[in-house]
Amino acid sequence: MQSPYIGRGIALFVIISLVAWTAFRALGARPPEPPKTPFPAPVVDAPLATAKSQQTAVFAGGCFWGVQAVFEHLKGVSSATSGYTGGYVKSPSYESVSMGVTGHAETVSVVYDPSKLTYGQLLMIFFSVAHDPTQWNRQGPDTGTQYRSAIFYASEGQKRIAQAYVAQLDAAKVYSRPIVTKVEAFQAFYPAESYHQDYLRNHPDNPYIVYNDLPKLENLKKAFPTLYQP
Repeated sequence: MQSPYIGRGIALFVIISLVAWTAFRALGARPPEPPKTPFPAPVVDAPLATAKSQQTAVFAGGCFWGVQAVFEHLKGVSSATSGYTGGYVKSPSYESVSMGVTGHAETVSVVYDPSKLTYGQLLMIFFSVAHDPTQWNRQGPDTGTQYRSAIFYASEGQKRIAQAYVAQLDAAKVYSRPIVTKVEAFQAFYPAESYHQDYLRNHPDNPYIVYNDLPKLENLKKAFPTLYQP
């Protein structure tokens, strides 16, 4: 029969390893880079459409909980869905994406009305409020390629606007560090598990949400009151 001390030793080792890994992840964390204010609007953008319709934009900016909440509070956005994009495995799970073995990034698919909101305005919110575009493969305490900053364009028009805006922000030195956001072609979007959807709305008292994501909504309300919706 196995000694109970061996079992306790294994359990203690696992606990210590988890604590050490959490501490290691936190070492590289830094506060979000504050941008210059007021944040510049895109010089290159699509005009507001003359008729109501639906278009989709896909963004990756760290943990999708806060990014989804930001876009859900924009006028003209009909839905924002957390999911996975940019990898090479079909229908990935949260566990496999979190291990960084599928190539996917945590992303948010935003469905919006281009007669009320332009693609450039979505980019403006993405770069200024939703995440810190100067952090490479991490946001806050989360690290790994699954937390990278990326724009997944679905058309040449989206690509042109996104690339021009990145160049505009860098040239204006809106941030003290270079923007590391990648502009990549969209391939596929896989919705995340149901418990990830509307996570901020369903868990507003979660310490991670309180510290990392609720401030994003406050910044959105203060910086872009005409675009914010409760």
